[in-house]
Amino acid sequence: PRPVPVPPLSRRAPPAVMAEGSGSGSGSGGGGRGPPAAFRRWEQLRRRAAAPWARGLLALAAGLGLVYAVLRVPVRLRDGLAAVTVFLSTLTPKFYFALTVTSSFISGLIFVFEWWHFRKYGTSFIEQVSASHLRPLLGGAESSPPAPARFSPGDGAHGLAECKVWRNPLNLFRGAEYSRYMWVTGKEPLTYYDMNLSAQDHQTFFTCDTDALRPSDTVMQKAWRERSPQARIRAARQALELNHDCATAYVLLAEEEATTIVDAEKYFKQALKAGEMIYRKSQNCHSQSPQHEAQLRRDTNVLVYVKRRLAMCARKLGRIREAVKMMRDLMKEFPLLSMLNIHENLLEALLELQAYADVQAVLAKYDDISLPKSAAICYTAALLKARAVSERFSPETASKRGLSTAEINAVEAIHRAVEFNPHVPKYLLEMKSLVLPPEHILKRGDSEAVAYAFFHLQHWKRIEGALNLLHCTWEGTFRMIPYPLEKGHLFYPYPSCTETADRELLPTFHEVSVYPQKELPFFIHFTAGLCSFSAMLALLTHQFPELMVVFAKA
Repeated sequence: PRPVPVPPLSRRAPPAVMAEGSGSGSGSGGGGRGPPAAFRRWEQLRRRAAAPWARGLLALAAGLGLVYAVLRVPVRLRDGLAAVTVFLSTLTPKFYFALTVTSSFISGLIFVFEWWHFRKYGTSFIEQVSASHLRPLLGGAESSPPAPARFSPGDGAHGLAECKVWRNPLNLFRGAEYSRYMWVTGKEPLTYYDMNLSAQDHQTFFTCDTDALRPSDTVMQKAWRERSPQARIRAARQALELNHDCATAYVLLAEEEATTIVDAEKYFKQALKAGEMIYRKSQNCHSQSPQHEAQLRRDTNVLVYVKRRLAMCARKLGRIREAVKMMRDLMKEFPLLSMLNIHENLLEALLELQAYADVQAVLAKYDDISLPKSAAICYTAALLKARAVSERFSPETASKRGLSTAEINAVEAIHRAVEFNPHVPKYLLEMKSLVLPPEHILKRGDSEAVAYAFFHLQHWKRIEGALNLLHCTWEGTFRMIPYPLEKGHLFYPYPSCTETADRELLPTFHEVSVYPQKELPFFIHFTAGLCSFSAMLALLTHQFPELMVVFAKA
């Protein structure tokens, strides 16, 4: 058979390859690839648009469009205004009345909400939203609130950025006092924030690393973290079943299960007996290891706490001299625990005994420039100086003859106390109602003022003329400190963080005192004016419908 002839191989490139290489210029080296076809077309259009005739056409088109807009817009505006006029001419007085009533109602709702938000949080809701959301969108820097000033009562370093919360030295008993108040009024006297701080204090004071060695202490370590009072009481009972000498279990039962001061005192006496025994054991072996030293610190805290609460029980049950002796002995036995402010308990008990010379001796020791200040110290010092002149003090007589040296000293002491805590006078003068004091206070804040006035109002009332002298002089303090947040007279500037912290410490049904008083935000004034203006228009539209329709169409 004859062989089939094979055609020669074609040297023509495939279509895809030809498409890729077809754009190569004459100057390329034969093997290079040209730019894509789309890019070439764009370059051609750009070169044509750069031609003079193309620029002329574009300028002509722009000019024609501008002439059309100039001639057409007035015609459309005229047609639009004519349509609006026809629409307004068909509206009835009922429409205008409904419009003004709706506007007044909506602006009234906004005003009420703004007022409520300002009273509760101290800021305008509209301003807060504008500052946090709208300002960044408009290109402005988001304003961050300045770090609040802090009055450091210890070493004078007031530049820290937080307000320190202190344990209330005269705090009440939960079971015997706070719970009874809730049973009677149905209102919760303590906030969750306040109780959470107390739980942290209990874990700090009454636990240590060696609790795992004793089953009862392990149970109590869990008990202090329980949120429910019933769960804490059950855990304390369980700890006592494991160890009848568990002092912290008796402390918890005295604080939360006892419904009277007498029952609380019984539990604390059992806690004292167990605590002294454990404290003596810890003293004998505290130098053996760091764990034993931590256990000694814990047992010391338990013993001091129990003795202090026993003294407070004696004070509440009328055994005041016994309470004073217990407090003095406690301060002598543990002089390094002055941060617990046991001297404030002693001051209140001595005032109840009317032992003013002993009160002055305590103030001479603790009212020192290098020691922490408190409302109890400042106002007690003012009370003693007012006691010397208040009985014979008369504003009319003083304005005629001037103030004597003793009266000047009393007035200066009152000004000093008011500068430290400006909230106290309103409670002492009964211009504001009192509530049960919280378990923690903020120095120079409303919570400290409530705690001081709750226990010391009776002492001011007992001294004749003391409240009258306070009433006549306390507002003069503010003339000496026109800008309290920037500069103080005898103390550091008033911290701006007190309002926020006091709202967390005090119950919601209590109206927190604010210093210095804040001006009403702009939007409260604006919404109030808008609501009033809309309501006035609604009233006029209802009374004179035809006249208001003519006025609206004019």
